[in-house]
Amino acid sequence: MKNALYLIPVTLGETELDRVIPPYNRQIIAGIKHFIVENIRSARRFLVQAVKGIDIDALTFYELNEHTDLTTISGYLDPLQKQKLPMGVISEAGCPAVADPGAIVVEQAHKKNLQVIPLAGPSSMIMSVMASGFNGQSFAFNGYLPVKNQERAAKIRQLEGRAWKEKQTQLFIEAPYRNLKMLETLAQTCRPDTKICIAAGMTTEQEFIAAHTAAEWKKLPAPPINKVPAIFLIYGK
Repeated sequence: MKNALYLIPVTLGETELDRVIPPYNRQIIAGIKHFIVENIRSARRFLVQAVKGIDIDALTFYELNEHTDLTTISGYLDPLQKQKLPMGVISEAGCPAVADPGAIVVEQAHKKNLQVIPLAGPSSMIMSVMASGFNGQSFAFNGYLPVKNQERAAKIRQLEGRAWKEKQTQLFIEAPYRNLKMLETLAQTCRPDTKICIAAGMTTEQEFIAAHTAAEWKKLPAPPINKVPAIFLIYGK
């Protein structure tokens, strides 16, 4: 394997690794001893599942998340840069460096002229666009929307305007315990014919994917998305 920074996808939730993680990824993981991770505990659990017999205590972990002091990460890539050892980046769910702190260290790798190799794996954003039936040629991920009701409604109307005017699919997320409230707000705020898709619990037993207009969502019973990680998508007609 190459001496590079490997971007290693993980599952999107409780599911069999064989369903979403290619065998090639496991071969790569087995050859890496240094990992930059969002959460050490969950990363260790994933690695134990991914590679049978892995010596987890022989691995070195560098934690990188929203609590990390960015002034301390300058040496994270030393094993790759100075010792020519392959390294891996692991997120909490899905693909690292996509709506994820791992992007910071990938940026550093490019500045240091180090090779970066993304591995195949599940991406909730891409999978939600695939399953929505909305425009897959132009779409934008907007992260979390404002929490305050007025600001949130204003943001939804702004994104809805872009969806209609620019024919661009708009994606965003919510804290899972507020999913139903988000759907209620969308149905009340959006135009009746604006399309809304929910893609929740993808690749897990809780998977729920459905797309309806705002008017249709108002008439439907509450979907089983409470406390389930989800992507919300809106699009014009």
